[in-house]
Amino acid sequence: MFPAGFLFILLNLYSDVGGSDVDKHLEMGRSFLMRGQLQDALTHCHAAVDGDPNNYRTFYQRGIAYLALEKPKFALQDFDKVLELKPDFIAARFQRASVLFKQGQFEKARQDYQVVLEVEPTNDEALKYYYLIDEVRDTIDHAKSQVTSGRCYEAVDLITSTIESCPWNAELRELRAECHVANKDYMNAVADFHSATKLLSDNTEGLLKLSKFLYRLGHVSESLNEIRSCLKRDPEHKECFKFYKKIKDVAKNFEEASLAEESRDHPKCVKTALKALKLESDVENVKLKIYQLLCKCMPHTDPNSAVEYCQEALKLHKDQNSLCDRAEAYLAAEMYDDAIIDLKQALEIDPNFQRAKELLQTAQQRQKMSESRDYYKILGVNRNAPKKEIIKAYRKAAQTWHPDNFQDGEEKKRAEKKFIDIAAAKEVLTDPEKRAKFDRGEDPLDPESGKHPSNFNPFQEFHQFHGSPFQFKFHFN
Repeated sequence: MFPAGFLFILLNLYSDVGGSDVDKHLEMGRSFLMRGQLQDALTHCHAAVDGDPNNYRTFYQRGIAYLALEKPKFALQDFDKVLELKPDFIAARFQRASVLFKQGQFEKARQDYQVVLEVEPTNDEALKYYYLIDEVRDTIDHAKSQVTSGRCYEAVDLITSTIESCPWNAELRELRAECHVANKDYMNAVADFHSATKLLSDNTEGLLKLSKFLYRLGHVSESLNEIRSCLKRDPEHKECFKFYKKIKDVAKNFEEASLAEESRDHPKCVKTALKALKLESDVENVKLKIYQLLCKCMPHTDPNSAVEYCQEALKLHKDQNSLCDRAEAYLAAEMYDDAIIDLKQALEIDPNFQRAKELLQTAQQRQKMSESRDYYKILGVNRNAPKKEIIKAYRKAAQTWHPDNFQDGEEKKRAEKKFIDIAAAKEVLTDPEKRAKFDRGEDPLDPESGKHPSNFNPFQEFHQFHGSPFQFKFHFN
């Protein structure tokens, strides 16, 4: 935005304000500009232009308002109109030259500066920029040479120095973006591509380039937004439409999978992520994002397959979070040794990573418990089974292994032990607090810990569900 003093000079190059409605709008627009209320100023400038479309002053003041709002393409249109109506208005020609210079249209800027200097040979600002044109051009040529020779780190500094002089040059922004890509500085590359698309009103090619770049980075939804912007500006753009057709279904399924993962709808997450993966087989960063989703969701539906997708994700990108994701898949698949290896690797990357610390403790406890009693295995349910499924499995197992079903002897003793384990599994897995302890690797009914309740009666547990007629007494030898 222009400093207030500079605006005062620009806006008082003419002061012949009369009493017409147009003049009143000009005066109000000038007042708002001086106070920095730019949108209000622009509103009055629009009203002034509408009131007298052949008045060069109205276009000039609106051009100044557009410059203050950093909308150079609209300012340029107004200055063109001013000079069409009044070719000898030097202030407007100087402003147009400045816009052209900052856009990188150097030859047009030079011509305007020459006209200004013919009328005002001592105009220091015009002289400064007139001679700066060749210097900036040489710097741009040198930067392009560096890019061509693969020296993008050096080129970025050169391009940045020219952007300081020509901040509205879309070509420079795109050139620097390409350098950022070569330097693997993707965040700055995206920022420059975005800036380039904003500088030109019809920059469909820039939007296509930005969309493809975002997709290559794995930013599927953002890529779709940019390609839609391209089609909004030009619905007949063949390349934009072709790319839109390629990614829209991938984006749809990927977004649905992401939302399902957030809401813990794991079956839907897996289903839609697999659809997205089927549609995209080439772009690695997109595949990585899909693999990561499957690695998070599939342990709840198919732990063994989840491990495979986690491995694919780690082939493309390895960090402490990805290792923890695969460790959780290993835990779901009861592959405790492999989980512990991954978690130790995660802690080698970041010794203070709390998630890895907590998961390692859980994995080690579950590994220890796997050598003794596993309540999930006893009932034949997976770790994510809901309470209803657990009770159903308990009833079936208890009916099968009730000791009254067996004759005395070794078979009956085996059934007694099995029945007690079944009842214990039901007690732990249907109690949220006890189940949470067990999932953390602690057996709440471990006799050695002293936490096994003294009044625990497996037959009472069974009779609560069935009203069983069985009468059974333990035989302790």
